[in-house]
Amino acid sequence: MNTLKKIGILGGTFDPPHIGHLKLATHFAKLLHLDELLLIPSGQPWQKSDTITSAQVRFSLIEAAAIDLARAFLYLKIPTKIGVDRIEIDRAGPSYAIDTALSLRERYGKDASLIWLMGADSLIGLPSWKSWKDLINQVNIAAASRPHHDLQKELSPEMAQLLKNQGANGLEVLANQAYGHIYIDNKLSIDLSSTELRNHLKTSARTTVASEQIPAHAFEIITNLGLYQ
Repeated sequence: MNTLKKIGILGGTFDPPHIGHLKLATHFAKLLHLDELLLIPSGQPWQKSDTITSAQVRFSLIEAAAIDLARAFLYLKIPTKIGVDRIEIDRAGPSYAIDTALSLRERYGKDASLIWLMGADSLIGLPSWKSWKDLINQVNIAAASRPHHDLQKELSPEMAQLLKNQGANGLEVLANQAYGHIYIDNKLSIDLSSTELRNHLKTSARTTVASEQIPAHAFEIITNLGLYQ
């Protein structure tokens, strides 16, 4: 399973980053034996509202969360190198996955397996992404199941056909192929969303919610800046 260098890509708004993000990263880093994991906060997420927290603050939050993630990797003896990347924040205009994938392909070359990590909800919505068919020609996709999302029922016919044609039956496919395959993992099920978390942070249960769902270093910044109140 070590034929190609394996680079995991976890993108998102991270407004705020939560334990679910870290669990997803940890699960796939261990499962796929990732050489590197890139956490990439979006600059101008085109599918989000204009009320999101500034890109620089979100970068600081995910950078802080990465400290807790690194400690988890150390404890679990996961050798994956973690990086927080400004590639989308520093790029002008809306943040599109295809642009990021093309840049990373140029950076790592044709002989690296670029593996885009996501939840089942993102996989279901993939046809709404810009140039989504081109994306699969640059990266592999590893998607984790999520509660309340039934892939068999919710996938569009076009997406279901893509999964039929390019679905990976085993992990070795992602290890040996640089792009073009989709792996569905049903061993991890995360029921957390940043939108719901922001709403909970506005309630009297703010501290309790935060201690259970937000990485400690990220919540310290949230508290110091008075975010999500």
